[in-house]
Amino acid sequence: MATPARTPRLRAWMLEGLTDRPGQHAQTGTAHEGRPWWRVMCLTGLDYFSTLGYQPGIAALAAGLLSPLATIVLVVLTLFGALPVYRRVAEESPHGEGSIAMLERLLSFWKGKLFVLTLLGFAATDFLITITLSAADATAHLVENPHLTDTLHGHEVPITLLMIALLGAVFLKGFSEAIGVAVVLVATYLGLNVVVVAVGLWQVATEPHVVADWTQALTAEHGNPFMMIAIALVVFPKLALGLSGFETGVAVMPHVHGDPDDTGARPAGRIRGTKKLLTTAAVIMSVFLICSSFVTTLLIPADEFKAGGEANGRALAYLAHEHLGSAFGTVYDVSTILILWFAGSSAMAGLLNLMPRYLPRYGMAPHWARALRPMVIVFTLVAFLVTWLFDADVDAQGGAYATGVLVLITSAAVAVTIAAKRAGERGWTIGFGIISAVFVYTTAVNVVERPDGVKIGACFIAGIMALSLLSRLARVFELRVTHVELDDMAQRFVRDTANRTIRFIANEPDRRDKAEYRDKVEQIREDNDIPPGDDVLFVEVTVLDPSEFESGLKVRGEVLHDRYRVLTLESSTVPNALAALLLHVRDDTGQRPHIYFEWTEGNPMANFLRFFLFGQGEVAPVTREVIRAAEPDRARRPHVHAG
Repeated sequence: MATPARTPRLRAWMLEGLTDRPGQHAQTGTAHEGRPWWRVMCLTGLDYFSTLGYQPGIAALAAGLLSPLATIVLVVLTLFGALPVYRRVAEESPHGEGSIAMLERLLSFWKGKLFVLTLLGFAATDFLITITLSAADATAHLVENPHLTDTLHGHEVPITLLMIALLGAVFLKGFSEAIGVAVVLVATYLGLNVVVVAVGLWQVATEPHVVADWTQALTAEHGNPFMMIAIALVVFPKLALGLSGFETGVAVMPHVHGDPDDTGARPAGRIRGTKKLLTTAAVIMSVFLICSSFVTTLLIPADEFKAGGEANGRALAYLAHEHLGSAFGTVYDVSTILILWFAGSSAMAGLLNLMPRYLPRYGMAPHWARALRPMVIVFTLVAFLVTWLFDADVDAQGGAYATGVLVLITSAAVAVTIAAKRAGERGWTIGFGIISAVFVYTTAVNVVERPDGVKIGACFIAGIMALSLLSRLARVFELRVTHVELDDMAQRFVRDTANRTIRFIANEPDRRDKAEYRDKVEQIREDNDIPPGDDVLFVEVTVLDPSEFESGLKVRGEVLHDRYRVLTLESSTVPNALAALLLHVRDDTGQRPHIYFEWTEGNPMANFLRFFLFGQGEVAPVTREVIRAAEPDRARRPHVHAG
């Protein structure tokens, strides 16, 4: 007997904070609920700064002795490419939607929706692989610790799954304290890295032969400096993981505290704080990238970076153990494990901010997708699947991660280029255009050399497309109208007929001349035996963007040819708009209105597809079905007639 009582409580807990407003999500706060920008920087820094755990090793594998030079190229692109792009994205899209929202405004109808779904697929690739790759790397640091390797080796997958489950549990409990945890983790981790890098630089400075050996090997392998620079420019796309923090930096914008006078349309304080966040994080990371790449390349034997080597995926941890002892190395490992584990929180925050803004609004996710906890469960389960498929292998997930990161950065660069051009900013247009070209090149090189990333991204895109279309098909008979507003004339028409039988005639507007309305009235009266003295109101729906799922409904009243009273509506679908109007009139007047249709000619299946894709088609039965779905009490449903 206790189960029925528990179920509503569980449902209420799962759907806590669910809102019916399109584009709004329970997690999104207002300016006064935010945190200082530097604290939020630690949240996005969980993802960005934690890449130090594996980035130096990846750079060494990709560029070899040229790793420091290739890293410098990456830093230049970071500070003079990605940073200006995302500072502009923060201005243009201050609610965390990123470049996807900017590009969405350029396209309409189904092509816009499909384009956004494609970008969401790459965003899902980026954020979900961030969760799984970081957890897998945390596991690698745990297993490779000299004190634990004998005990934990061979159990990488269950350990990684446990870490992902714990991350999901944090979000299920609530995320209010996560930023505080992020500050502690980031401060500790960066402090320990300062020690490791400083000791490494001291080792290089006190052993001059190390630099001499490196430069001699470089010259022998690559020839003159110009050839080295050329090769560094070619190989730096393989280091693209070092750019991972920018997209999450924008995604967590809603958490940044703004000014008291910030508005929803223009939160100037939040934008300013986010720019500080992006700039500070980029500068800190750039310094660490150059220094860590330099010391690891010079002090770690090349073979240790390869698969099975002690520095594979954990170069700085190798130096910590090698030069600072086992005790400090273990402390460093613990710090690295914690920040890599919790790095998924910034990616999870990005997913929870991004996906519910689009999919439910497109009708391509269930209504509960606007609630935080159900989506946490969904994303956690997907992360389980990805971890199992990749066997918790860090290197195997690197291609997908880099592809997701680069596609999103490239889309951001293109979006800000278009925005600058539309604003008439010629200098910025040229600058952003050059940056876009560089990122297009970087993405193309990455795709050619690591096609598995595109394949994995394509799987995410295909999955999102398939589930989205199935969801939209399942929700096709929902009311889909958020609110109904009648202007003064329309209200007067309804009031005038409220003391009699309210009769509407659904009319597809054509020439809108006198003959059209006269013939329509005569035909409807004849087909349905409407008494000659009964008043009728015409209802005409103009379909705007049939790809939109939810919208408000504004009803205007007008008198045509001094005789015919017409209610005009604009909506994404004809049947749903008519059903919403009928239910609104019923609630407003207390009467069950009647509406009259002509049967639509043609194949019913073809007409249904017209309704699904273009908002028209078999209007009469679909209107009746939408009403039936919205009003379970048959005695309260408006009357639908077709003749």
